[in-house]
Amino acid sequence: MRTIDFSPLYRSVVGFDRLADLLDSATADGATNGYPPYNIERTDENAYRVEIAVAGFRPEELNIEVKENLLAVTGRKAANDEPRRFLHRGLAERNFERKFQLADYVVVTEAALADGLLSIALKRELPEALKPRRIEIAVGQPASLIEGEKAA
Repeated sequence: MRTIDFSPLYRSVVGFDRLADLLDSATADGATNGYPPYNIERTDENAYRVEIAVAGFRPEELNIEVKENLLAVTGRKAANDEPRRFLHRGLAERNFERKFQLADYVVVTEAALADGLLSIALKRELPEALKPRRIEIAVGQPASLIEGEKAA
């Protein structure tokens, strides 16, 4: 059993408690449940794709929700009243909930279900105020730094 104690981090830094909570929750979730299996792929510099194996689920049995930087994917199988006699049952048809913590400014752009894989496209969309911008340098007469000041 591998556990990491983040309490020294809480004592020695200020303002990083959200990061410590994320690390704490990531280590707790990772070891408890491996169903359903998934992939996280980087498709571009600011684009990602999450693929979740949901064989046997119909689109109406799946729900994708984003709230406060948390992507939650749930699958709820409809009750099947038809009696079936299995000789071997190896396909998991149980309900699930899989959560992914999203970074700031990451949004879900689309979702598709094909061949038993639920693909969720994500993109980082930075606001204009946070994007780097180029400042042109004036050549010739020096620009005044103080408003209303006249060059001599």
